[in-house]
Amino acid sequence: MTELKDVERELGRFRGRLLAAAAFVLLGFALLALRLVHLQVLRHEELATQAEANRIAVVPVVPNRGLIVDRHGIVLASNYSAYTLEVTPARAGPLEPLIDALAQVVEISARDRKRFRRLQEESKSFESLPLRTKLSEEEVARFTAQRFRFPGVEIKARLFRNYPLGEVGSHLLGYIGRINPAEKKAIEDWPDEEQSNYRGTESIGKLGLEQAYERDLHGTTGFAEVETSAGGRPVRMLRSQDATPGQTLNLSIDIRLQALVEQMFGDRRGALVALDPRNGEVLAFVSKPTFDPNLFVDGIDAENWKALNESIDKPLLNRALRGTYPPGSTFKPFMAMAALISGKRAPGTVIHDGGSFNFGGHVFRSHGDVGLGAVDMTRSIVKSSNVYYYSLANEMGVDLMHEMLAPFGFGQLTGIDLEGEVTGVLPSTAWKRRTYRKPEQQRWYAGETISLGIGQGYNNFTMLQLASATATLASGGKRFKPHLVREIEDLATHGRQPLADTVLPPLPLRPEHVALVLNAMYGVTQEGTSTRVFAGAPYRSGGKTGTAQAVGIRQSERYNAARLEEHKRDHSLYIALAPLDAPTVALAVVVENAGFGAAAAAPIARRVFDYLLLGQVPSDEDMAATRAGRSVAPTGTPRRAEDFALPGLPPPPTAIEAAAPAAERTALLR
Repeated sequence: MTELKDVERELGRFRGRLLAAAAFVLLGFALLALRLVHLQVLRHEELATQAEANRIAVVPVVPNRGLIVDRHGIVLASNYSAYTLEVTPARAGPLEPLIDALAQVVEISARDRKRFRRLQEESKSFESLPLRTKLSEEEVARFTAQRFRFPGVEIKARLFRNYPLGEVGSHLLGYIGRINPAEKKAIEDWPDEEQSNYRGTESIGKLGLEQAYERDLHGTTGFAEVETSAGGRPVRMLRSQDATPGQTLNLSIDIRLQALVEQMFGDRRGALVALDPRNGEVLAFVSKPTFDPNLFVDGIDAENWKALNESIDKPLLNRALRGTYPPGSTFKPFMAMAALISGKRAPGTVIHDGGSFNFGGHVFRSHGDVGLGAVDMTRSIVKSSNVYYYSLANEMGVDLMHEMLAPFGFGQLTGIDLEGEVTGVLPSTAWKRRTYRKPEQQRWYAGETISLGIGQGYNNFTMLQLASATATLASGGKRFKPHLVREIEDLATHGRQPLADTVLPPLPLRPEHVALVLNAMYGVTQEGTSTRVFAGAPYRSGGKTGTAQAVGIRQSERYNAARLEEHKRDHSLYIALAPLDAPTVALAVVVENAGFGAAAAAPIARRVFDYLLLGQVPSDEDMAATRAGRSVAPTGTPRRAEDFALPGLPPPPTAIEAAAPAAERTALLR
């Protein structure tokens, strides 16, 4: 009986274990079923997409970058094909031994290796990556003969950016360079569609038009869908979509004029901006010294970067856009207009110019301390009377001056189609309170107002602002936003999209006021400070010279350029417009540390007008005189612009070439 009970207890324990095991198995199967439902039903679409992505690799096809051409169709930025040594990591095996072996065939620098490793980290193993760019024909031949030794390595032809005119127009064109980490992070914040358009792209616009019109120039990235094995090796092409080339920028710039002005500057520093006052088109946009943008295309080397970055002449600074200067006496026509608008001075009001102006015990001098005697508004501009404008500034006060002159664009962004423009300074009491921290610095002192009248003191403007203000004066108050791009051309469809001129609210200038100031500026060229420069000109122009201090001098000291270091001497400035009756060009030019405005800046303006209005370029003799800063009218026999080919520029286009620019540009993109 006892044994029977023991057997029953054992059977009960067994049944319990069996039931527990069955429950565990059933629970396991239930969990597996639930997991199966989750994967096969709930996450079916997501996992199917991932599986397809593992099977199919999407390789980006980088588009050809768009061209940049001047107003006559001369190509300023293009692309060229060069041989590149490329490695596909998935097919190449161990990379370091492979690269060491390749280095025995073609030269591979440490810089090449570093760049390749960075690209490898950012790319997939089945993508072809450049190890060496711009191989010579001899290197291509050497590699081709031993190609069998290097699986996964091949020679390809890639397009590279090229600036065929070298340094000409470098600041307005800008350059492209490799995408840096900050730019890559910025791209990651773009919308998905724009972000994906930069897959496989290694370079981006850095400065100038290349940066400002990056989206238009870049084009649309294509793709190739490649089926891959489990190991990531490509098996076959499934489908592809060609990339769409970037669009062509047609500029308002006349590159021959641009190059001519850059040559006239020679080794001197400075800037010139020439505008069409009828629509805001920029005809020339010069900053000197220049640099070669081709240095940056494939990554600038340390030696060239140091030379550019540490040069005392600051060649990378866009002086036309970001360089600010006291306008000097070029400010006087605008001060006269402010006096007329505000009613502070009538045209016939006469001020006695005795050579100096005394305010609060401080003597404000005229150039050479020479008095001009009785001076009305016209004579104050023609003869450039400092005393007239010292007294006018004192009468107006800083805030009224700011109120009258701000509408001309001083101290404000012009809105030109470039990035990085600076505002400059048109001072006011509010500006000083915002700018300085200490209460004694924030206070405006009456004596600070006096020198503002002659374009000194806190006044600091760009040549772009000064040229834009001159254009507003030339047009009688009409205002346009300056722009470099006239139209954008789609080479795929040959369609052109003209960019509409941006018309700004006009200034309500009275015609008689404008006529008075413009006639006074004409007098500057006939009996004033730029008479010698414009002698014999067959057209009528208006201008105003300016000499601006680069450093201050004590009241007891006299300015002596010979005793100063070159970088501390006065700047030479000139503003001008022509032809006087119906201006088609207005400009502002500064030559740094070159002295009087008539000596260095005005001669450049005269040659710009001769080019645009007469179709003439200086003789070699005249060019040398202009570079030397000799204030003379053109000498020697001028040459016709159409017969003049500047070094590095192609000859002027023939009628046939000009009639079919689209086909030529399409060929450059291939």
